[in-house]
Amino acid sequence: MRPPTTSVAAEATRVVGAARTMRVRSASAPPPGRPVNEDFVFRFGPLAGVLDGATVPEGFDTGCVHGPSWYVRHLAARLGLAEAVRPTATLMSNLAAAILAVRADHGGECDLDHPGTPSSTVCLLRDGGDHLDYLVLCDSPLVLDGGGRISVVTDDRLDAAMAAVRATVAAVPAGSADRLTRFRRAVGVQRERMNRTHGYWVAAADPDAAFHAVTGTLPLRGPGAVRRAALLSDGASALVEQFGLLDWAGLLDVATAQGPGALIDRVRAAERDHPDRLRRHKPADDASVLLCEFDADEP
Repeated sequence: MRPPTTSVAAEATRVVGAARTMRVRSASAPPPGRPVNEDFVFRFGPLAGVLDGATVPEGFDTGCVHGPSWYVRHLAARLGLAEAVRPTATLMSNLAAAILAVRADHGGECDLDHPGTPSSTVCLLRDGGDHLDYLVLCDSPLVLDGGGRISVVTDDRLDAAMAAVRATVAAVPAGSADRLTRFRRAVGVQRERMNRTHGYWVAAADPDAAFHAVTGTLPLRGPGAVRRAALLSDGASALVEQFGLLDWAGLLDVATAQGPGALIDRVRAAERDHPDRLRRHKPADDASVLLCEFDADEP
């Protein structure tokens, strides 16, 4: 019997707010053959989230004794605590508090000013009873079904920064550097643009990054009410953004009808069958899907 693809799978659960019910299902898995998952999915009461830790390329220093999986676990825990202590604070404010708390969790062992310090994308959704608050930082998108249409909340600053990185590396004269040297140059330039104006923003060691997130509030009542939402790491959104095997509506439909784990199964098949479509240097990536469904308006 083939073992299940997903390393983390949550059955549907119910979180009751002032007037709404949010049902949550999730799945998360590392690539085949790798035991450590650098993504993290979580739900604490009305707060749900997906974190995608940045993989450290082999041979690169981070100035830190901890890795991406440690960072995402601690950031998730600190987000849950911030939400419990300050449930009416903005998601930006609670994320900033969580990042600051994780700084302390390092325990003085690490150089937190190092450009390679552990970091993570953040995608959050909070059920407010009659509304939803959301936050997206870096390339973990939020897909929404509401008001009769599908919409996507994205933070495209990493894509813009990477386009600039590719242009910088392409400017290196042909034959003047081997492939590994050019890759190391690209990583160095990317690190220089992290958490900088005209670069991109990600959760790392600087709490100010939280205030550069994409945020908003959406209704859970009325004609524009959100009915479904999917929080994704880029390993899962690749089905749409890189492989082109589904559109956003199709992705939501598969997650709803077959479960988040089915989406990850499709990611693994795509990585195996369509490697030519990948725009990343990794042949496979951690993949995470968190699906939230909301009841229709009650009479």
